[in-house]
Amino acid sequence: MHITLKNIGRRFNKEWIFKGLDYSFEAGNSYAILGPNGSGKSTLLNILMASLSPSEGAIAYQTDKEIIPEQVFSYISFAGPYLDLIEEFTLAETIAFHFSFKNYVEGFNAEGVLDLLALIGAKDKPLKYFSSGMKQRTKLALAFCSDTPMLVLDEPTSNLDVQGTDWYLSLIEKFTANKLVVLGSNQQHEYDFCKEQIQIMAYKSKPKMV
Repeated sequence: MHITLKNIGRRFNKEWIFKGLDYSFEAGNSYAILGPNGSGKSTLLNILMASLSPSEGAIAYQTDKEIIPEQVFSYISFAGPYLDLIEEFTLAETIAFHFSFKNYVEGFNAEGVLDLLALIGAKDKPLKYFSSGMKQRTKLALAFCSDTPMLVLDEPTSNLDVQGTDWYLSLIEKFTANKLVVLGSNQQHEYDFCKEQIQIMAYKSKPKMV
């Protein structure tokens, strides 16, 4: 999958979050979008996923054919701290529901996802009884085990302890080959593997001199 941004900008009301962003995202490469909290990392990720429209500029999606924005969701897997899970679903129901929309990566099925999570004993437990760390692990497992050409991660180790962070890094090694990976972060351990870095602060509009 290939994404091209041309003079992309986004504003809320009269305030520009960023503007003048020209960039290409290539299949098989990994990109870290960096900046402090509130700088616009998640906004840019949502534009890349076509869940938010740019205020100016153009964005193009390409695989072996051009993809219209309304179809982009089927090519992307996403995990982020603000992604809501259905609290009344059990873990088994959550996995079944997610993979009614996505295909499993080769060699995986529902049992494989449970094994990866090491939560087979909790498969019939509603998510409302999960800790924040267990929910984050579930979000990551669903995203990594989905057979899509693009993987988008926002603050992927939120709510994870040291063991959970090591588990996340093992997922990066196992599942990201040949994928386009884009990650929003300000924690170096989350994005050390990324080949390219985009500093969102470099695309802030500068105040006019008077």
